[in-house]
Amino acid sequence: MMRSKGVVVFVLLGALTAYYVYSPIPNNIEERWKLMLADSFFRSLSQLAELSERMGLLNYMKVMMFITIAERVVPVSDDRVQVSDENFDGVEVIVYQPTQKQETGELRRAIIYLHGGGWCLGSSRMGPYDLLAKHMVTELNAVIVSVEYRLAPAYHFPAQFEDVYRVLKYFLRVDVLKGYHISPERIAVSGDSAGGNLAAAVAQQLQKDPEQHVQLKAQALIYPVLQALDLNTPSYQQNQHMPILPRTLMVRFWSEYFTSDKSFLRAMMANRHNNHESAALLKFVNWSSYLPDSYHQAYNYSAPPVVTGKSSVRSIGSHHLLADPRASPLLAPDTALRFLPKAYVLTCEYDVLRDDGLMYVTRLRNAGVDVTHEHYPGGFHGALMFITWPTDFDIGHRMMDNLVSWLKQNL
Repeated sequence: MMRSKGVVVFVLLGALTAYYVYSPIPNNIEERWKLMLADSFFRSLSQLAELSERMGLLNYMKVMMFITIAERVVPVSDDRVQVSDENFDGVEVIVYQPTQKQETGELRRAIIYLHGGGWCLGSSRMGPYDLLAKHMVTELNAVIVSVEYRLAPAYHFPAQFEDVYRVLKYFLRVDVLKGYHISPERIAVSGDSAGGNLAAAVAQQLQKDPEQHVQLKAQALIYPVLQALDLNTPSYQQNQHMPILPRTLMVRFWSEYFTSDKSFLRAMMANRHNNHESAALLKFVNWSSYLPDSYHQAYNYSAPPVVTGKSSVRSIGSHHLLADPRASPLLAPDTALRFLPKAYVLTCEYDVLRDDGLMYVTRLRNAGVDVTHEHYPGGFHGALMFITWPTDFDIGHRMMDNLVSWLKQNL
């Protein structure tokens, strides 16, 4: 009798575990079960974070920060890469550079890299970013500057943008470039997810600066988030429950980037957060105009409603942040896109941010910018971060290799 009860309990626990771990992931995603296991951890942590916030214990993002802490490493030098902690105009950075000195006197490439994490999580000291930086140093004979910008909710927009822009301006000084033996004509900015947002934003800002003589040669945007006006594009709808970035989490990231006011979060969740000023810019995120037809599928375009009068949108202050292209680079007018550096844009089919990247590719090309677009039909958001044990995915390594290959040819 006891034995039969034990079997029943074992079966029930097994069924419960299988129910919790299993999630409906499309068949053409590689290593599906590995992704299911990884996502079960993310979902568990997210649910714990929500419970903690409801009970008034810790803010949601403080609990989610465990992901960053768990993957934190101490970047150290090795026989090929010299690593140092530096401070560029008040902002903490990690500089990776080749250990071996140049024998020919040829100047090196340089890449300013911006980590992802929804402006709320992440760090350049996470294992995958450390590995990526060292790989780029050795493969490109480049100097990599990885930026530790401030995070929300402690610091809201535009703090993150300002940190990154200060680093970029400082690094592009002639005397700084000379000190690192860098060619002023071979510098790029790159980032993934929220880091891709910041990379696109500072690239736009830099080319508008009349006093800036050294300009970027390239920008590499990895599944970037580029607009906050329409959070119901086809990719937001298709992938609303997809690992690793469900729609609810991406909307929460956007909301926390701007404000800690929960009424604004609720408005964004309902896609009812646009005011009269942001409404005038909805034309730049009209996916029926900028998405290739094959991505329209069965979805019909409906412009997000505009809230008039007293609304939660006004709670984010008088700066009209929703309409600011420093937060949403896709909102920049065509005149601000024409002189941008050549671009590499990576998108993934199973990613709520897919359409942000696709629309930016269309708008950049329409403006005459040289764009290389690489789409991963079996890709999912965050895959570039899955390059270290125990979440080591083949697609992550391919993404890293393809990014480096493009930089080698174009920088």
